[in-house]
Amino acid sequence: MGSPGARGNQSGKRQFRCGSIEERRAREQGYLLIAGLDEAGRGCLFGDVYAAAVILPERTIPRGLNDSKQLTPEERESLAPRIQERSIAWAVATASAAEVDRINIYQASRLAMKRALEALTVKPDFLLVDALTLDTLIPQRALIHGDAISVSIAAASILAKTARDRAMVEWDRTYPQYGLARHKGYGTAEHLRALAEHGPTPHHRKSYEPVRRLCPAPSASGVAQEALW
Repeated sequence: MGSPGARGNQSGKRQFRCGSIEERRAREQGYLLIAGLDEAGRGCLFGDVYAAAVILPERTIPRGLNDSKQLTPEERESLAPRIQERSIAWAVATASAAEVDRINIYQASRLAMKRALEALTVKPDFLLVDALTLDTLIPQRALIHGDAISVSIAAASILAKTARDRAMVEWDRTYPQYGLARHKGYGTAEHLRALAEHGPTPHHRKSYEPVRRLCPAPSASGVAQEALW
């Protein structure tokens, strides 16, 4: 049986329609304050993993909500303030690159989501979480492809993604040689070349194989290695 909201197409690939089916299911069970949670930046070589929690109202939901990866940067930046204005509560939180290295990206993503949840000014009574489960007593449902199915998770994915993208633009001013404003910390050819030439910054994820492979030993060029490990 397919995931809620899943549709087939002629190519055999599953498509998803972002809507409020999961939110309605929760309300039918008596829950009123439903928070969606998602993260951004799991696959990046540089920087924090970001997470957001959003409680949307039952009505006056911003139009155009969808998985942030399916939206253009301009669409995300347009939606983010509308989500913040119309939500009952929202919060963005992070787990650092050092935490990613220490506890792994899966646990760091859960940690960032837990921090976003705890930062909400209104406590939700039910959670819709993209693919993960959190250590909390609040009832929750993990949804595969949740950001493409649930408007609450989609809203969280947009806030997490836009917050992280802005942070990468800021970090680009500190480390312009890596091109962070362009690739947002992902392992593009440009980023890998910069790592090979300059070595990692203190904010690169040294547990990630591309960083380990390209920077196996201290180097006198680029960023001072003794300050990074």
